[in-house]
Amino acid sequence: MGNADLRELATIREIPFEELEGSVVAVDAHNWLYRYLTTTVKWTAEGAYTTADGVEVANLLGIVQGLPKFFEHDIVPVMVFDGAVTDLKADEVADRRAKRERAAERQAAAAERGDAVEAARLEARTQRLTDTIQETTRELLRLLDVPVVEAPAEGEAQCAHMAASGSVDYAGSEDYDTLLFGAPYTLRGLTSKGNPEVMDLEATLADLGLDRQGLVDVALLCGTDFNEGIHGVGPKTALTEIREHGDLWGVLEARNTKIPNAEAIRQLFFDPPVTDDVTFDTEIEPNVAAARAYVVDEWGVDADEVARGFERIEEAQVQTGLDRWT
Repeated sequence: MGNADLRELATIREIPFEELEGSVVAVDAHNWLYRYLTTTVKWTAEGAYTTADGVEVANLLGIVQGLPKFFEHDIVPVMVFDGAVTDLKADEVADRRAKRERAAERQAAAAERGDAVEAARLEARTQRLTDTIQETTRELLRLLDVPVVEAPAEGEAQCAHMAASGSVDYAGSEDYDTLLFGAPYTLRGLTSKGNPEVMDLEATLADLGLDRQGLVDVALLCGTDFNEGIHGVGPKTALTEIREHGDLWGVLEARNTKIPNAEAIRQLFFDPPVTDDVTFDTEIEPNVAAARAYVVDEWGVDADEVARGFERIEEAQVQTGLDRWT
């Protein structure tokens, strides 16, 4: 879910990185990249990631800072990119665009009055995955030998499908949609310091006394990326009412209300557009020299800003190679 309502209901535990060594994770690439993108813009001088002709490529800096964590713990990230926007999500996309536009107006005003801190905070909210960011992200991942999968539609749905089908060990996302899409295990906190968390679908259903359909119905009542939910209904109320009335339709009848497109949204979580046509090599061999040249020489990112990230990638590859021989 786009909001954090399900956190109150999901069964989540911290998992040490040691338990994840050797794992393959299907990462919701847009979700992962956006968090690094906004953090970079908020805390890094604009000149460090802006080309001479004014093109911003903060994504390159974010990738170099974010990938070492995977390599250092012998985790293979498979970056899964969104495909076509689902019709049911059109309103959510429009709402996000409107919020970015409002933030851009406020950012310009803050910059004009000389409030650099507020301007940086608001600029982070205006970030979007431009065509340049999309293209340069894929090229840098290619140079670093990170597998990429292009989803037919929702990236988190593809991640969940890959985890459920066993082609990867975990889905990786900061949102909760992967739980609704059926991922057995989802890693969260892959962009944070410390150990990540693992969200367990089977344990969640057992702890709540629901089947997956019941969990999806709870989410629909609270609101998802595809619907607004019922005003005033939070996760605990939704859970109570699903238990009392049996399913979504029973709750809606008792409340004498409706959720537009409810059946279509419900079905989307159980049968989303996904593909099984995915192949990738889990033996990653980054070309760090080529990647550094691409980021620094071709796109003008400040060499000092990415130096440590590339060093960590090199060190991780040396250590992984040694481990294979011990």
